[in-house]
Amino acid sequence: MSKDSTLTKIELTPSDANVMIRFVGELNENLKYVEKTFNVKIFQNGNNIKIQGSQKDVNNSADALQKLYEAAGQGIEITKETLHLYIQDTYNQEKSFETIIKTPKKSIVPRGKNQRLYLESMHKHEVNFGIGPAGTGKTYLAVAAAIDALLKEKVDRIILIRPAVEAGEKLGFLPGDLSQKVDPYLRPLYDCLYEMLGIERTEKLLANGNVEIAPLAYMRGRTLNNSFIIVDESQNTTKEQMKMVLTRMGFNSYLVINGDLTQIDLPKNITSGLSNAIKVLKDTDGIGFTNFSSRDVVRHPLVRKIIDAYEYFEDKINT
Repeated sequence: MSKDSTLTKIELTPSDANVMIRFVGELNENLKYVEKTFNVKIFQNGNNIKIQGSQKDVNNSADALQKLYEAAGQGIEITKETLHLYIQDTYNQEKSFETIIKTPKKSIVPRGKNQRLYLESMHKHEVNFGIGPAGTGKTYLAVAAAIDALLKEKVDRIILIRPAVEAGEKLGFLPGDLSQKVDPYLRPLYDCLYEMLGIERTEKLLANGNVEIAPLAYMRGRTLNNSFIIVDESQNTTKEQMKMVLTRMGFNSYLVINGDLTQIDLPKNITSGLSNAIKVLKDTDGIGFTNFSSRDVVRHPLVRKIIDAYEYFEDKINT
């Protein structure tokens, strides 16, 4: 051990053996990942962990291991993705276990400050905007909150809405009836439900009308009471469509509007309903706004770099 090296011991007290199995990973892959990330050596002997390295690296790795252990103790599966995210939270000095939404199929853990603020805002406000790039968890967390509200009987139904924008293709040229034409636009919402509820339970809720997935045009003329309403890809609404959906909200309902202002597929001469709503409603009491950035992207680490590169390129062109 070099003179600059330190050794820290951690004694764990798991409730059962499965906690340690989830914690260390197959063939100790989780511990090896932490070793590589923080440039430390980790020695495991049963429930005892020793970490060797510089003081800063040891502290950071101990913090990351504690987060992993807490997650394992809560029954959360430690995948490569979640492992990366817990490590990322350690770098950001953020806590990831203040708010956990448990759905029938998995537990949803907010990653970092903005995701926690987003969930907290959904608890505090009846109307919320989530604004930022793809991959920041806007839709995923909103669907998780909606499922939580439905299962706790805070609302009677979930309504998931997307504008069916003709981005490069005309709907009229696509095969099938109207529902088949718009299905590709709504598919990401089905994927979220299947992952959290399972296919069988999702299909049952859809059949019973407890969950409704529809294009934005279907909302005109309706008043939505006792509902958790999510409008996805709202940057592709017009001003009129945005006003229409904002005024559909009835009593005991929650409305979450998500969008990415860098991904507008509307014709050049049409103003995005999302960008207009932000200007109109920014000072209105009772409405929450959460702004995400590339730092909040929870997909592959390269996705963040790609988003930053595009933003830099666009800024360079516009200056």
